[in-house]
Amino acid sequence: MDVLFLGTGAGVPAKLRNVTSIALKLLEERGAVWLFDCGEATQHQILYTSIKPRRIEKIFITHLHGDHIYGFPGLLSSRSFQGGESDVMVYGPKGLKDFVHVSLAVSQTNLKYELQIIEIEEGVIFEDDTFIVEAYLLEHGIPSFGYRIIEKDRPGTLLVNKLIEAGIKPGPHYKKIKNGEPVTLEDGRMIEPSRYVGPAQKGRIVTILGDTRKCKNAVKLAKDADLLIHEATFSSGEENLAYEYFHSTTTQAAEVAKAAGVKELCLTHISSRYDRTDWLKLEKEAQIIFSNTNIAEDFKEIPIQHKSY
Repeated sequence: MDVLFLGTGAGVPAKLRNVTSIALKLLEERGAVWLFDCGEATQHQILYTSIKPRRIEKIFITHLHGDHIYGFPGLLSSRSFQGGESDVMVYGPKGLKDFVHVSLAVSQTNLKYELQIIEIEEGVIFEDDTFIVEAYLLEHGIPSFGYRIIEKDRPGTLLVNKLIEAGIKPGPHYKKIKNGEPVTLEDGRMIEPSRYVGPAQKGRIVTILGDTRKCKNAVKLAKDADLLIHEATFSSGEENLAYEYFHSTTTQAAEVAKAAGVKELCLTHISSRYDRTDWLKLEKEAQIIFSNTNIAEDFKEIPIQHKSY
């Protein structure tokens, strides 16, 4: 599991920061990429990465401001032109269906794959055997969601060498032992699975917030997350301006991270008023409150490692 930032700026594209898009790379977990927001020129940003559009399985839109969605129709079209045939599921606020359907209809774009758009409400919006995704409304000028991606706990690694040493040959028994099922061998021995499976791997949690003021739902979504991605449109001391424009400062993002007990905070959605020489200052503002903070840049990648119980 890796997070790759495709765009980290606020409002309008800038030379050093494109507008918002974040890729959650789940190549080992499910051979897929999940995309969070799709600002203008996101597909151009993808060209500079190893991401294959056909691998994009799900797209989550936080809100319908242009800097988060104007690249969406183009990406869907290009994915089709480039041979993407697998289905795509899209989640986002009410109005998203109209935006996508009108864009595709007016441009007479016919997709070669099935596109399903789900206009979400608060709560669990997706669950399968490996992941749960929750969404809750934040505080912004229009409905803006934050997403909590929860990986379900995984069983520990099968200790194959130990099994072989015990005279247990590869075969159907291995799967049962891996699944925690007791096994009786042909010679009558009872095999206790816990002796041959390593520690369980605790599922990871990533929280990706849309544009927002500092609010309770931000803390709720980020509780105990391995990584919190929080907007920091403004610097510390600009709290009144941030509130007026429904955004957050660096220190407010850090306060959310501290209150939620996250392991790592990454600041994004940085205003173009701050150039490269300001970025370290923004990062340090947040670090005063929450030390394990870093600031996102376009194409920055953050690996999220498994932890055993």
